[in-house]
Amino acid sequence: MTTATTDVPAFIDAHHHFWDIGRNPYPWLQGETLADFRYGSYAALQRNYLPDDFTADTRGCAPMATVHIEAEWDRGTPVDETRWLASLAQRYRRPSVVVAHADLGAADARQVLAAQAAFDMVRGIRHKPAVSARAGECRRGAPGSMDDARWRDGYALLQQFGLSFDLQAPWWHLEQALALARDFPATTLILNHTGLPSDRSEQGLAGWRKALETLAQAPNAALKISGLGQRDTPWSAEANIPVIRSAIAIFGADRCMFASNFPVDSLVATYPAIVAAFAEAIAPLDPAQRHALWAGNAARLYRMHAEAQ
Repeated sequence: MTTATTDVPAFIDAHHHFWDIGRNPYPWLQGETLADFRYGSYAALQRNYLPDDFTADTRGCAPMATVHIEAEWDRGTPVDETRWLASLAQRYRRPSVVVAHADLGAADARQVLAAQAAFDMVRGIRHKPAVSARAGECRRGAPGSMDDARWRDGYALLQQFGLSFDLQAPWWHLEQALALARDFPATTLILNHTGLPSDRSEQGLAGWRKALETLAQAPNAALKISGLGQRDTPWSAEANIPVIRSAIAIFGADRCMFASNFPVDSLVATYPAIVAAFAEAIAPLDPAQRHALWAGNAARLYRMHAEAQ
């Protein structure tokens, strides 16, 4: 039986998005098509998603604070997204903090990072590195990947600006992520979406667990538990609770955090269902561990102590 959302303590949502496709540029929502999107069709996302929509989706289980992750705003003007989010926060008190975008391999990476870091609410950067679509196609050293020297030059700047890094990459790239975390130990690397364990076969889960164990060797790496939907498969607590528990066992309760990935994960589940499944998954843990997973780790890693009061 899934835990009722009324039993959930105050928590932080460490990964969500807003967008206004009528006013702002999001190519992937306005005509371009993402190839091989992991949930299949995302036509249902091609609508505005603003704080009032988030309030409606989270009714009965609203987070006390949130982390907005860059939402693939037009890559030519990433600072404009942050400026727009700051205006939303002034009006709605959402989002609490922001992980912004900067192209780490671009010639102007330093200037963009400086502009992003100038916003009080910016805590980190997400720039998706080049990755392969399938485990068997993974090769080291690709241009734009975590091995790319120019991309790494941009990554090296994060420490200077006091920024963390949100990594979105499938689990078969986590050897690269371990090398990155070890080479830049002062920068916190936060893996998105549980390492994308979309292949739930015995072999697929074994590969995912081994990859998480690899990255977990880096003490400056952390994990967001989110993005657990599967293409053409109904979302269920029964399918996802074992994955949640395995991830926490590997990284430890002091380095994992709850995240919804809304509205993207609205394609596969309701917000209350995701919250309730996470609550059920961590119910056997002690109170201090549960607090860390719900709020403490996100507050620490994203420096949200004031926002989370």
